[in-house]
Amino acid sequence: MAGRFSPYKFDPSAAVDDHSLDLLLEAARWAPSAGNSQPWGFFTSRPGEREHERVVRHLAPSSARWATDAGLLVVTLARRYVGDTRLLYSEFADYDLGQAVAHLTVQGQAMGLDAHQFRAFDLEGLTKELCPDPGWVIVSMIALGKAAEEPSASRDRRSVADLRSAPWSLSE
Repeated sequence: MAGRFSPYKFDPSAAVDDHSLDLLLEAARWAPSAGNSQPWGFFTSRPGEREHERVVRHLAPSSARWATDAGLLVVTLARRYVGDTRLLYSEFADYDLGQAVAHLTVQGQAMGLDAHQFRAFDLEGLTKELCPDPGWVIVSMIALGKAAEEPSASRDRRSVADLRSAPWSLSE
């Protein structure tokens, strides 16, 4: 896991084929979820596909510079509500989606693909473009492909001790 990083440059010649896409989605499919609700969905697009332009046109300039070259763009969705009501489908939908995305990205790493998760896109515009079913909301995007850069030599992470100590304010 220490070798995982989120590249800001992808090799535009490195395609993600159908078999690889199936393996990524299969990994996501097996993620745990509250009550086995599996409240996640993915809209996938690759360069050269009609769907790709539908997604790319909504990228923010900051992410368009690098995400456009990825072999695969994945729009992640969570089923938060029951139909078109404000009744929660699952209060854990976003957490469960995160589990599925983690499974997908770890599978990608095992296959030699790098992933960069991001939220730099026009959420309202992309929602209008893709028109998810009632109750479903777009949460984030993932760019996957072959990195065209090496990870930074200095990658700071919080220590395990820090993870265990924060943010508790226990009184004795």
